[in-house]
Amino acid sequence: MVYITEDMVRQRAEHNDCEIFSLEEVSLHQQDIERIEHLDRWCRELRILYLQNNLIPRIENVGRLKKLEYLNLALNNIEVIENLEGCEFLQKLDLTVNFVGRLSSVESLRHNLHLRELFLVGNPCTQFHGYRQYVVAALPQLRWLDGTEISRSERIRAAQGLEEARRSIWQQEQEYLRRRAEEKEEAQRKTAGGEKKKKKENDNNNKNSQPERKPGTDISSSAPGSEEQQERTQEEPRPEPTEEQREEPRPEPTEEQREKEFWETPCDFTPESRLEVHRHLQEKKRAKEKDKEKKPKAPRTLITPEGRVMNVNEAKLPFSLTEDLENNSVVLDLAVYRHLDTSLMDVDVQPTYVRVTVKGKIFQLVVPAEVKPDSSTAKRSQTTGHLLVTMPKAEGEIKATQSGPRPPKARLCTTGNKTPSEGQQFKGHVPSRLEVEPSRLIDLANIVPRAGAKEGPLETPRTPPPPADQNFSEGFVDDPDVPPLI
Repeated sequence: MVYITEDMVRQRAEHNDCEIFSLEEVSLHQQDIERIEHLDRWCRELRILYLQNNLIPRIENVGRLKKLEYLNLALNNIEVIENLEGCEFLQKLDLTVNFVGRLSSVESLRHNLHLRELFLVGNPCTQFHGYRQYVVAALPQLRWLDGTEISRSERIRAAQGLEEARRSIWQQEQEYLRRRAEEKEEAQRKTAGGEKKKKKENDNNNKNSQPERKPGTDISSSAPGSEEQQERTQEEPRPEPTEEQREEPRPEPTEEQREKEFWETPCDFTPESRLEVHRHLQEKKRAKEKDKEKKPKAPRTLITPEGRVMNVNEAKLPFSLTEDLENNSVVLDLAVYRHLDTSLMDVDVQPTYVRVTVKGKIFQLVVPAEVKPDSSTAKRSQTTGHLLVTMPKAEGEIKATQSGPRPPKARLCTTGNKTPSEGQQFKGHVPSRLEVEPSRLIDLANIVPRAGAKEGPLETPRTPPPPADQNFSEGFVDDPDVPPLI
């Protein structure tokens, strides 16, 4: 059973700075409340009270709320309209979808002179013949009934036939109360049968849990004369089992079958059936909560007993692992949440792996080479929020990045046809030369096109120069004593 507590009321008084003594409006709907209490002492200034969709069977403890103007009790288990005489300023009463069968109890609202609206839709009393005529005549201060305005002519006709409508309503009430008493008895029998069935199931479970006795043994074996009784039972033939006994036991229905049977079984719309549905839903809810209870998780294996480091990504974060050749380091780019506070992250760099804890969830990754934990750095991007972990390698040299195409391979040779080690090619006094591979040689003769090649529009064929012998005239003798002409 759910009770109205002070904490419950204070939680719904946030608009009033959680003060309840001066509270004028409070909503306590859908709380499974089964009784109205304490509100008439804690909240004397209440004007609006919402109590719809609960399990309240009776209107009580609201008589001291003198300033109450609107009371909503829709979707409850109320059967009688009562205890509202003290609500002097009550203007609107909502009893939609309840179980009001005593329509004559409406006359208790005559003392509420300011009552203007009344809602009884969905109650058994609305099925009575002459229901509207009787309510309109019994409550002359009403202006609206079930959302329909009461006209002046309708009020005059209802007042003229009030006595006849009252006798008819009284007879229908008696018939309804008789049926209601039968429904209560049937509900009690059903409840008792359910308790017996549950007790029987518990007994069977306890019986099954007891250890089985060996065949041929008897509980009375320790009593005197038990040996004679055993001899008699062995001599007497046992009767053969009947066909009913031979039948195989029916399998127990599954949870889905029970659920389907519960919802498909027809029943009357009564407060008892409504409570039964509520208990059924509560049991299902508790069963789900029990199943969803956080069981202690087994510790996740980060490093196996053999020393093998496992890759783990509990947070399921995108990442990239690259090698920086220029700085000889390994770089981890972890895409953590942009607005995540840095205090919720922890970075641990080891020689063979890196571990990042993000809000208790572990990200662990094995690095491709051994790194230096002391020289590693972790930075956070201010724009994207990514975590950048730079881990220098423990071994190796810094290698310069190569831009553009590679030059042709060259072979450094010495006079002894031995390739010197790196760093020694300029230290020795022996001259060295650069020898290019034959495959890398360039034929310079083909750079200038020959006469047989195709000539362009601006190219003309050139005549070869005359030989040197043709430049001298006939009879010329080269005297070595004569100096050459300048």
